[in-house]
Amino acid sequence: MSRISRKYQMDAIDQRILSALQQDGRLTYVQLAEKVRLSESACLRRVRLLEQNGIIEKYVMLIDQAAIGKPGNVFVRVTLEGQQQEKLQLFEKEIGKVKEVMECYLMSGDSDFLLRIIVRDNNDYMRLHNQLTSIPGVLRVQSSFALKTVVKKTEIPI
Repeated sequence: MSRISRKYQMDAIDQRILSALQQDGRLTYVQLAEKVRLSESACLRRVRLLEQNGIIEKYVMLIDQAAIGKPGNVFVRVTLEGQQQEKLQLFEKEIGKVKEVMECYLMSGDSDFLLRIIVRDNNDYMRLHNQLTSIPGVLRVQSSFALKTVVKKTEIPI
């Protein structure tokens, strides 16, 4: 998945660029250059290098999920009938089709996958639970509803 070049060595200026863009991805190159104390052309060149080397993966907008009617977070542990490569790949393909699945991780430990799903309410989750249990190879689905978001970060420490 990662296409990061191992040859690219970030310096303090690159780190400032990444921090500034994580805080506000809509900065113009003029604003960014001013924040990191570089000329506009040098700043643009560095951003392009960070993109080309896979350090900047993409630019996104964050939406308040409650504001669009999906306030609930459910963490779901999924156990498959087996861990053969074809069963894992089939699950990964199918789970990618479920729009409410915001994150999916292959795990070590008691379950095979951990999902974060956003929902409107319990009825919405029941619909999704039925969808999850109908995926071929799913043995068990265990769900935990988040009661409160305590920490939610989008900025990676650099």
